[in-house]
Amino acid sequence: MADRPLPTIYPETEFYWNGAKEGKLLLNSCPSCDKAYFPPRPFCPVCGNRDVEVKQASGKGRLYSYIINHLPAPGYEPPFTVAVVLLDEGVKMVANILDCPADPDALILDMPLDVTFEQRGDVAIPQFKPAGATA
Repeated sequence: MADRPLPTIYPETEFYWNGAKEGKLLLNSCPSCDKAYFPPRPFCPVCGNRDVEVKQASGKGRLYSYIINHLPAPGYEPPFTVAVVLLDEGVKMVANILDCPADPDALILDMPLDVTFEQRGDVAIPQFKPAGATA
């Protein structure tokens, strides 16, 4: 996994990556609209409010959509799953599904998922696994 790509960390996303290092999935939230959002940015994408907060997400979600990639990619052994996960907070994020075969028979839409963190050097990457699976 050491050869997998690392994210570029910007000042606006530093809180997110620092939280991931601690095993926390952090999201921006707008107190004006009462909406969480992702990806991180310094303003609310709904109302434009710049007085945003950071809140810890539950780390629970559901499989919203996915693709099974069969092509080589740096650091990944095909096939692997790239998914859109709908968090309980209403936010969608793209992640890999771990601890689950890259097979349509195993990847059931709306199945419950839990966040897990994949270590890549000094960075922890939020990924997801079927709820109840051990990492």
